[in-house]
Amino acid sequence: MASQPSTSSTTCCTGQETFTTLSKLWSSNCTPQHSAPPIKLPRTSPTRLRSTTSETILYLAYGSNLSAETFKGARGIKPLSALNVHVPSLDLTFSLPGIPYTEPCFANTRYHIPPTSSSTSKTDYHKDRWTKGLIGVVYEVTPEDYRTIIATEGGGASYHDVIVPCYELPAGSKTVHPIPSGAPFKAHTLLRPEPEEEDNATDGIVRPDPSYAQASARYLKLITSGGEEHELPEEYMAYLYDIRPYTITTMRQRAGQAIIVATWMPILLMLFGLGKAFADDEGKMPGWLASIMGVFMKVLWGYYDLVLKKTCGDGERTIGEDGDEEGGGKRWCEERSGRKWCEKSVRLE
Repeated sequence: MASQPSTSSTTCCTGQETFTTLSKLWSSNCTPQHSAPPIKLPRTSPTRLRSTTSETILYLAYGSNLSAETFKGARGIKPLSALNVHVPSLDLTFSLPGIPYTEPCFANTRYHIPPTSSSTSKTDYHKDRWTKGLIGVVYEVTPEDYRTIIATEGGGASYHDVIVPCYELPAGSKTVHPIPSGAPFKAHTLLRPEPEEEDNATDGIVRPDPSYAQASARYLKLITSGGEEHELPEEYMAYLYDIRPYTITTMRQRAGQAIIVATWMPILLMLFGLGKAFADDEGKMPGWLASIMGVFMKVLWGYYDLVLKKTCGDGERTIGEDGDEEGGGKRWCEERSGRKWCEKSVRLE
């Protein structure tokens, strides 16, 4: 039987994960919202895709790093080229916990689970309806920029660096075939294993239902903006636009958000500042600070589960008709950007 991770190790990973979470919140909120249109990157050459000795690194992005606002703006990465890809061995999830009432969850990946007849049920979340594998963008980056990516994603503690086979998507693709064609190439990506995938996958915070939380409209906009920038297939964009966001619909939820912002966020931001000050060259904070942050984050989610959720309502999913996953309600893009953005994409059958 595999040995279980020690409490101190798990707490340190939780702390580093919190550091990553706060980095996402801080960088996105500090990025100018009206920046110049991104410059289209050249397509990665077939020679580079086949090379195993190149000095550059191929990195697969699938979440907010699709957006130039995050990737090139907040994180300062300067990719050399890019390529739209299909990765049938992975699925997109939103299982990485964030902060209740503000950013309930962030994007993650898991190893692909083939759809079955029992996949659709009363917990048929919109975010889980795509079954054709991960669609993303492979960036060609320098080793220095790749170290920055790892650092801003938690220094290897929140996610694992894995190498996966990717298939190039033809330019102008409208739909995605479940079985890709062509020869695969290898790229690095970041994955946080789920509990059933690895014995130590419980490092960090694991919610009872990893698919339950809804991402914020702000976070979803980063992903869809990135998808539009890279002209990802319309079928996949329709799936992204159809995901319901977390929306505060009651005064009790608003009160819960105010409590988080007023009493918990200042301490989290202070710990975040200490993490930035004490982080090493790889972006990892000292073990003692990671332990403090990990304990604090677990206390925060414990307080939410035991107190806030009961008194202020759900801080992970929308309450009311707009959050109904079974039907009805508006898609987030209708609320944020107008119906015309939703109509740019075809609807999934």
